[in-house]
Amino acid sequence: MGGNSTVTPVAQSKFLSEVERESGQRIMDCYQCGKCTAGCPSAASADVTPRQVMRGIQLGLAEEMLDNSMIWLCVSCQICTARCPCEIDIAKVMESLRLMATRQGRAKERDIALFHRLFLKSAEAGGRVWELGLGGFYNMSSGHLLANVGLLPSMLAKGKLEVLPHHNKKAKAAVKRIIERASLLEGK
Repeated sequence: MGGNSTVTPVAQSKFLSEVERESGQRIMDCYQCGKCTAGCPSAASADVTPRQVMRGIQLGLAEEMLDNSMIWLCVSCQICTARCPCEIDIAKVMESLRLMATRQGRAKERDIALFHRLFLKSAEAGGRVWELGLGGFYNMSSGHLLANVGLLPSMLAKGKLEVLPHHNKKAKAAVKRIIERASLLEGK
């Protein structure tokens, strides 16, 4: 959406309908107040803001909205959702766009998509995330072998990381049920 490119809006686009169906949100209720962007911790790092994503969906800009970095940098903190005067769950819209982009093979931020997959696998394996393992698997899988390795001694010394993974059968079963339910809702 940035730069000098020409944008051609599409009235009541198929893309708008798909996003509304996927997210369960009424995107056209957004009147561009900007409160979502004002509170977003990721907005400064992304190529578009949450407000711009909402407007892009309204305009039917499918390619731009599925290929931007905001949908991958969103940390689902829900600040945008809490601030929205129209009660739109903007974090859910971002998640829906991530799912749509993934299904279409458009994951622009491949490292972030990889992190998401590894995070879920870690939670599923032990009932909660094993941060040290997640970091190691991410570094190996992404090719960033030494990323953040300098932080490791300090974090271990302060007890911020567990050396061994957690195995809580009750939590593992609960996470498995959540993942199965999410898969059913996604139609997998």
